[in-house]
Amino acid sequence: MPKTAPESYRDRMLRVLDYIDRTLDGDLSLATLSGVAAFSMHHFHRQFSALFGLPVHRYVQLVRMRRASYHLAFDDDTSVTEIALDVGYEAPDSFARAFRERVGQGPSAFRKSPDWDQWLAAFGPLIEARSRQMTRYSPDAVVIRDFPPTPVAVLEHRGDPDKVYETVQRFVSWRRSVGLTRGRNATFTIFHSDPRTTPADAFRLDLCAATERPVDPNRAGVRTGLIPGGRCAVLRVTGDAGNLEAPALFLYRDWLPASGEETRDYPLFCQRISFYPDVAEHETVTDLFLPIR
Repeated sequence: MPKTAPESYRDRMLRVLDYIDRTLDGDLSLATLSGVAAFSMHHFHRQFSALFGLPVHRYVQLVRMRRASYHLAFDDDTSVTEIALDVGYEAPDSFARAFRERVGQGPSAFRKSPDWDQWLAAFGPLIEARSRQMTRYSPDAVVIRDFPPTPVAVLEHRGDPDKVYETVQRFVSWRRSVGLTRGRNATFTIFHSDPRTTPADAFRLDLCAATERPVDPNRAGVRTGLIPGGRCAVLRVTGDAGNLEAPALFLYRDWLPASGEETRDYPLFCQRISFYPDVAEHETVTDLFLPIR
């Protein structure tokens, strides 16, 4: 079936977002991006701001700074100079100034002790802009799978969801210290709470890594756990791995009532298949699991 005019228009703009994600170290000028969208520069600039709530130049800078911040916080093996080049800056000094202006800390200070409150304030507009992509999900995309019982190492996050990145950073450091790499050990997140309806002090989320080894006592607070086996409705989400609210709502609100299935007494969870910033954000893959009877 041919696409409608609004669908074709939306696809052209989303093509630009994909291009930005893939080409952070390349030419992201207004002329280049308007060419990707096949619009005039004047029309593209106005429509990009109207659709995503940000001027295109600010969107580009935020995407670059966000990718850099992930490398700084979670990748100790990459130098600040390498990070600067990866996100399109030819000189570390100009990158450091831009990062400090946007995030409120220099790259080295952020790497040592990130201020996640300032980080959320800086990148809130980008997160909101990306949420406007309005990905549509189809019942045909949901498959039923038997999930095997999976022993895991678990780090619990309890409290304000805005502080979850502090817990993520602690979990990543612990995993690295014991050799539970993302390539060999599957990564899961268990969503005990809905942040939209749960008071901040009651919010619960578990970070998990598959492992057959018992977890030794540790300062990070990681313990041994188990994700129980059973039937699950699984929806694969490509892109925007940091915001799974829309696909979760689709599973609960749209797919479940029409399917005739019933949920089990276990929360929604996901498996992180590929990670940002290891891949461009639009290429991240996350499997979302809804446990069913």
